[in-house]
Amino acid sequence: MFGRRRKVRRSRIERLWRPHLNWYEYPAWLALTPAAGAYRIGLAARGLFWKTARKRANVATIGIGNLTVGGSAKTPFALFLANRLLARGLRAGIASRGYRRTGRRAMLVSDGSGLKADPEQTGDEPAMMARAFAGPIAVARRRIDAIELLRNLGPLDVVVLDDAFQHARLARDIDLLVINAEHGFGNGWMLPAGPMREPRSGARRADAIILISSGDDRGEALAQRQLARLGPAPRLRASLRPRALVYPDRGKWREAPLALAGRRVVAVSGLANPSGFYAMLARLDADLVGVLEFPDHHAYRSSDWQAIAAASRDGALLVTTEKDLIKLERFPFARDSLYALRLEVAMNDTDLAALDELIMGRLRAPKVAASA
Repeated sequence: MFGRRRKVRRSRIERLWRPHLNWYEYPAWLALTPAAGAYRIGLAARGLFWKTARKRANVATIGIGNLTVGGSAKTPFALFLANRLLARGLRAGIASRGYRRTGRRAMLVSDGSGLKADPEQTGDEPAMMARAFAGPIAVARRRIDAIELLRNLGPLDVVVLDDAFQHARLARDIDLLVINAEHGFGNGWMLPAGPMREPRSGARRADAIILISSGDDRGEALAQRQLARLGPAPRLRASLRPRALVYPDRGKWREAPLALAGRRVVAVSGLANPSGFYAMLARLDADLVGVLEFPDHHAYRSSDWQAIAAASRDGALLVTTEKDLIKLERFPFARDSLYALRLEVAMNDTDLAALDELIMGRLRAPKVAASA
């Protein structure tokens, strides 16, 4: 379908998370269900412990997260929200775990003036956010340690916590649950028998549920009856759409117009599910002549760079994602050959006003101070 394609071995487990399996796949899936039950019991025990031991930071916090593994656009939404808070005059920062980073200690990713550490040490998504956010960003396994790093830089009004819905040890002022409308919940089972990090009943902790669409051609996977089971939190709609192309230039990222119509393009991605990325390129009328797929959060090496660069030797444009560009920009690609698709979150005026009312109302409410 897409011409040349680099074959990457997909997890056999992930293939078993589809809502409808072939008959010969059921024995392998059934073998995973005891582990899923044990995971659920362990998760419940962990939740009970942290219900009494959790701490609260001495700054307002907004948690962004999801119920499933894989891409749900939670990081783009966290970046969108943090930038919106800055635009409203609040002193905002971002704290993240820094998934799959090599560093173990709490680390400052950015002080608001640009990337301060290697993406492999900070994690690709925090480093990517540093290219598009004018506030400070820090990473730590314990988010409260990241918050302390941010507070050491100066006064803060609010910290946005990326991928924090299951971070039980830190109490938040607001929890926003992001659900990808096209991907839904797969088969609805807990890990490893399904993609669920926790049961769907966890949605009842959310102050608002953000149903985000990336325009995937498959359509929405969530039926109204499934949405009704997610509890009383208001449902707000958002969409993820391309805004510009970006390219590296002397340590900075510059924006270029979305001029891909008729261009020969090779898509390069390290995503859990790249189907939405391909759909966006198709809607931009790009001539997708090749696809190079790598595992999610892939750490690119010289051999990968050589394979990617070879794919553009016939004049095709290499288009990747921002979280891949942050790791690929260190390689010596030919000038004007490598770009990333910059995405933006959009909401209609009604839902945006409801989000603002929820957040600003909570931030203005009196706080009970607690030790960090």
